[in-house]
Amino acid sequence: MCGIAGFIDFSQQAGEEQLRKMTDCLSYRGPDASGYAVIKNSTCQVGLGHRRLSIIDLSPLGAQPMYTPDKQLAIIFNGEIYNYREIREELAALGHSFISESDTEVILHAYIEWGTSSIDRFIGMFALAIYDARQGKVFLCRDRAGVKPLYYSWQGDAFLFASELKSFSTWPGFKKEVDEQSFYNFLQYSYVPAPYSIFKGTSKLEPGHYLVLDLPTKRIEKKQYWNVLDYYRKEKMKITEEEALLELESRLEKACAYRMVSDVPVGVFLSGGYDSSLVAAMLQKDRTEKIKTFTIGFHGKKHDEAGYARRVADHLGTEHHEMYCTYEEAKSIIPELPYYYDEPFGDSSAIPTILVSRFARKSVTVALSADGGDELFAGYERHASLVNLSSKLDSIPSFARRPLAFGIDHSPGFIKEKIAGERNSSRENLKKYTSYIRGDIDLVDMIDYANQAAMPGYIDSFMTRKETSRGHFLLTDAVRNLPGRQDRLLAFDYLNYLPGDILTKVDRATMSISLEGREPLLDQNLIEWVATLPDEYKYHKGTTKSLLKKIVHRHIPREIMHRPKMGFSIPLVEWFRKDLKGFLEEHLSEKALAGHGLIDYSRLHRELEDYYKGNNFRFSLIWNILMFQLWYEKWMK
Repeated sequence: MCGIAGFIDFSQQAGEEQLRKMTDCLSYRGPDASGYAVIKNSTCQVGLGHRRLSIIDLSPLGAQPMYTPDKQLAIIFNGEIYNYREIREELAALGHSFISESDTEVILHAYIEWGTSSIDRFIGMFALAIYDARQGKVFLCRDRAGVKPLYYSWQGDAFLFASELKSFSTWPGFKKEVDEQSFYNFLQYSYVPAPYSIFKGTSKLEPGHYLVLDLPTKRIEKKQYWNVLDYYRKEKMKITEEEALLELESRLEKACAYRMVSDVPVGVFLSGGYDSSLVAAMLQKDRTEKIKTFTIGFHGKKHDEAGYARRVADHLGTEHHEMYCTYEEAKSIIPELPYYYDEPFGDSSAIPTILVSRFARKSVTVALSADGGDELFAGYERHASLVNLSSKLDSIPSFARRPLAFGIDHSPGFIKEKIAGERNSSRENLKKYTSYIRGDIDLVDMIDYANQAAMPGYIDSFMTRKETSRGHFLLTDAVRNLPGRQDRLLAFDYLNYLPGDILTKVDRATMSISLEGREPLLDQNLIEWVATLPDEYKYHKGTTKSLLKKIVHRHIPREIMHRPKMGFSIPLVEWFRKDLKGFLEEHLSEKALAGHGLIDYSRLHRELEDYYKGNNFRFSLIWNILMFQLWYEKWMK
């Protein structure tokens, strides 16, 4: 795991000093070593910078940038190719020879043998750049799920790319202009979805895509080499539950085993929930050596999962490490978030994720996380509620739907409260439901709304420039065309929420402390197979993650696992009404907001007063505005 940065400078002015600045600001991603190369050719200067976190082949032979013997190819690479040994054997049989034990060298030789199609063979997480002097091209690529980040930007005569946006801030004359569409998207979803970035003229390379820059012409070709929708479009398997259980466990074991390949200590984040318990069980199974598991807890039962994790660890027999954090420790991280995320990011569970990463890093250099289980197996509450809602709608004749929606919309307030409840959020949800009943919106719109921190109409009231277009996902139409309703919900989250929120959170949190995070549940062979499973093996008769839970119950008693689903959360709502109230008001003051002029202070002030009186309905929007403001103060001043 590493940090990469580079440039293609057609003015031929940039040199190693500039490359070092771009690269070394990512030193926490790779503290073990650094490498820099500026390569001149007839059209440009290519800069390739690398910060190394040594995981596989700790010797200097694994250093980057790495070249082929003829110096015609050079690579910088962030990530891991878990099946590199198998690919290496295949290449050796074709006549290739190797001088190191690194997966980076295997990527280079695979590119020599198969060109850009070599990525079809890689099982792993990666963001990489290859300079190909033979063809006069630079090849950038990002892994299928989007575990590893990769940004790019044109700045005058220079094309920049890096693992994080902060690298671009070191470039002379980099234009720091907030993209208002991306700002809107952030308020709406709590993150900026790919391919957008918070800066104008800067983009994220989407998961499952590669980009080729032709140096003589400066033309960019971007191509999607893998698409999860291809697997959701396939006909569902005809498979018994017992057959599915056997095959799923086999695939899980292989995915977890791949992610134990390392020359440094490895551990597992364990919350005690089904997904992390599954990963721990797969790794401890048939292993005499105890795996290391890590949990943090908070005092106060409402937000504490440590006891559940301890029970799981005791049953599996892991070497369990547990630390109780104070809320003061958690609060101290809030001002640090803009530096490590360097783009506005609103998922507050980044705070405990950073804390558990810091704790684990004292013992290991690699930590396995269990993200992806909810997206693969319909584990979120919104999946269950929307499948049930859609099923109920099927029972209503089409001719009766619009009159029913009209009747609900025009019912007296006390009837609406009886249907939806007294909370503002429930009444707003009722409006969405009646729109869905009428047919004005469909199921994909509903899952889109379920992912939003605030609805577009509400965000509009906070914007000073009302002409800003509303946020939207580019993939909505593609997901909408899937035949199965459950598939539409899962594919939407896999393509949007997973890379935009979950994987961004974990990458920045782990890398902030030089810890490599690995995601076994995002193995491509797992998602490609699970996508074709019948719906009832995911959400079935009120049970989320049906098949996955049955696997867990084979290894951990049901009574240990059975508990309400908890998020990795902290009590922000209470903090900002009390001891963090001054911090909130300082950064959301009229003077502070005037710096960018994007938010209507008087409107926000009314919202804050409502929140202080006890209304939690829009706290997520207040938090997002605070996160943007902290980011703005860090990176725009």
